[in-house]
Amino acid sequence: MEWLISLCIGVLTATGVYLTLRARTFPVVLGLTLLAYGVNLFLFAMGRLTIGYPAIIDSAATAYSDPLPQALVLTAIVIAFGMTAFLIVLALKARGELGNDHVDGLHLAKDELPPEQYREGGKAGGNNKQQNNKDAPLKPDYQGDGQ
Repeated sequence: MEWLISLCIGVLTATGVYLTLRARTFPVVLGLTLLAYGVNLFLFAMGRLTIGYPAIIDSAATAYSDPLPQALVLTAIVIAFGMTAFLIVLALKARGELGNDHVDGLHLAKDELPPEQYREGGKAGGNNKQQNNKDAPLKPDYQGDGQ
């Protein structure tokens, strides 16, 4: 049983870290959520999992379970839910303002740029100083405010 819980904590944590390091906002939100699940499972495991015992000491009970990890995990679930809701709203706002869902918000993929603003085959004019450099990253000609 301990190996199964340890494996679940490890998989949740590794997957959460991997997704958190992605360049798009949705995998980052999903990764942080999986990290929160891994931490919750870790807190439960630290409290010595017991089945069928009350969390309140009673004279009729032969044993009891520790209520502190349960209270910590309940608090962590509420905090993780609030954090996830905030991150989703922040990601949607960044998508609306920047026009893409990259975490850094600076680079636009070739299919995300308007057709007339490609470096190759785009407008001859414009204020893009990297038009002749074929190895330069794609950047739009405008410094727009998201509109």
